[in-house]
Amino acid sequence: MLKKVVQIAFLLIGGTLGLLFLPPLYELIHLSSNPWVNNPYVSVAIGAVLLFGLSFALAEPFIRLMKLLEDSLLKAPVGDLLFGTLGLIVGLILAFFISFALGDIPFIKDIAPVLLSILFGYVCFQVGFKKRDELLSVFTAKSTKKKDGLDVAQESQDPGYKLLDTSVIIDGRIADISKTGFIEGTLVVPQFVLTELQHIADSSDTLKRTRGRRGLDILKVLQDAPTSNVLITEVDFEDIPEVDLKLVRLAKKMNGQILTNDFNLNKVCDLHKVHVLNINDLANAVKPVVIPGEDMNVVVIKGGKEHNQGVAYLDDGTMIVVEEGKSYIGQAITVVVTSVLQTSAGRMIFAKPKNHK
Repeated sequence: MLKKVVQIAFLLIGGTLGLLFLPPLYELIHLSSNPWVNNPYVSVAIGAVLLFGLSFALAEPFIRLMKLLEDSLLKAPVGDLLFGTLGLIVGLILAFFISFALGDIPFIKDIAPVLLSILFGYVCFQVGFKKRDELLSVFTAKSTKKKDGLDVAQESQDPGYKLLDTSVIIDGRIADISKTGFIEGTLVVPQFVLTELQHIADSSDTLKRTRGRRGLDILKVLQDAPTSNVLITEVDFEDIPEVDLKLVRLAKKMNGQILTNDFNLNKVCDLHKVHVLNINDLANAVKPVVIPGEDMNVVVIKGGKEHNQGVAYLDDGTMIVVEEGKSYIGQAITVVVTSVLQTSAGRMIFAKPKNHK
């Protein structure tokens, strides 16, 4: 269906071009005196037939180009498209006035409108598309106000976008925090983060597979929760292979904040001047998940760094160091929490077997 529409468009364009450009060509080859050739109907027919014939060779590449352009536009943020369109309108207006000024120059008056419209339209579209943040800052510049007595200037702030990385999704606490209503704005999950999460869920390693599936379950909980607004964006940066750097670039593009508990990503965001909300920092200010003296059921996976230590993990990847637990490797045991170490880099739980003598 689309191919037929393109061919009909070529037919109409060919007829129009034939009507405009064939009469001057007839004069050059001395056929303007022949009424059978030099008449509008013949010019339209010749132009339409010629371009319709070319459409059989050009239709498929033209359709591929249209679909490529459509995919690019669908992946672009709405703000970029809006400012790009405004730039295009400004460019076309400039082209119109310049073409009007050149209207008395022979031959140029026929070509100038088309060339200037393409040139100014493209340039102004690119300026509006790529300089959105700068243009927006010009129009939304905040005026400074001084406090006078009881009059205090109040500014309404848009909560904006909160971008989730893989670690904070697997951690799972984001779902509980979202339910409380403390997180405002839209939770954004980029497709490249979702892809990484899917790769983890498909891993041959049992621990990684469990963590990946837990992350996918947490995302489903967030989507179904009435208190959270989750947006999955297709925006990607093909020139950047690392997921963390893609996330930083997207946060800059969307003027958003990154939600994470990854210590290294936290440092990278600080270097790039991107605002970070660290779940581990939040956990430092609230009651920990476990408290000393509490019993836990764990499976000791491997030996620890110190003598006779064993290591277990929670579903979210939190490490549990079990003193005197090396002899229980591969077993499910009950341990008593002795202490909890919480830092911005993560949480570590120290415990000992409950019935160990």
